[in-house]
Amino acid sequence: MNFLRQLSDHVADVVQRVRPSVLHLRTMSRGRGGTGSGFLCGEEGLALTNSHVVGGALAVEATFHDGRTAVVDVLGIDPMTDLALLRVPDAEGPGLPLRDSAAVRVGDYALAVGCPHGLSHSVTAGIVSGLGRSLPSPSGYSIEDVIQTDAPLNPGNSGGPLLDADGEVIGIATAIVPQAQGLCFAVPASTAQVVLPELRDHGHVVRGWLGVQVQGVEIAPTIAHRLGLPSPRGLAVVTITPGSPAAQAGLQPGDLLVSLDERAVRGVGDLMAAMPRSRIGAELTLRILRGNEIVRRQVVPAPVPQQAA
Repeated sequence: MNFLRQLSDHVADVVQRVRPSVLHLRTMSRGRGGTGSGFLCGEEGLALTNSHVVGGALAVEATFHDGRTAVVDVLGIDPMTDLALLRVPDAEGPGLPLRDSAAVRVGDYALAVGCPHGLSHSVTAGIVSGLGRSLPSPSGYSIEDVIQTDAPLNPGNSGGPLLDADGEVIGIATAIVPQAQGLCFAVPASTAQVVLPELRDHGHVVRGWLGVQVQGVEIAPTIAHRLGLPSPRGLAVVTITPGSPAAQAGLQPGDLLVSLDERAVRGVGDLMAAMPRSRIGAELTLRILRGNEIVRRQVVPAPVPQQAA
């Protein structure tokens, strides 16, 4: 059996396994309808999609791969990450596993399953084209650590899963660049892993706030090894809000965050995971690469101020 036949059989097997977990979503809001995608991601019929797909909707209906329909409940939305959590009654498909996005590499194979232009459960394929992108969300926030892919996405794919070659979710399709070829983006699954329990338990996300704008960067492996860094990736500090916890801790633009309480910070998802609501008001230790030196700073996350929420 040749390589192409093996690849074809493997992709077809993955698609057959995941399709029952992918949802075609239809929304109704003040006389207007919309469409999008979603996917089952846990027990009790939990499903993920984009907040811009279901935010403000008066009713949301999901269609399963076998044609069954169900009216779903929106448990919560998070405009800052463009994610929303649903509860789908009578869900029978398995929940798709969310993969640690830190293990995703540029060049990895990627499959997108969704409902572009209402064409239910369509499949496209490509590769991971880039990591650590920053993308404006439909609600005006900047979504960080976004995955770029050339797996074709179209209106209606929003909220559907971006999968690796094993059928695990590496991202949630969120945006395309109009008039461009092969520029499509997905919120990383690691971000969804942080947001999901907050939306499930509280209906919204409460985060610790440092008051920094950051951007994911790659660190030369030789430098990371020489300095004993936990990862060849980190977060570069771009701007600091005056009077914020970061400013009080002495952070400076140009600093590179590499760990928080000895936990590697490879992207914004890691930073979010290290500052859940339980850590607000608790002192944390930041390790920073400043020039050629590793320095430590103590910082106390605060609740997100209203103007930054």
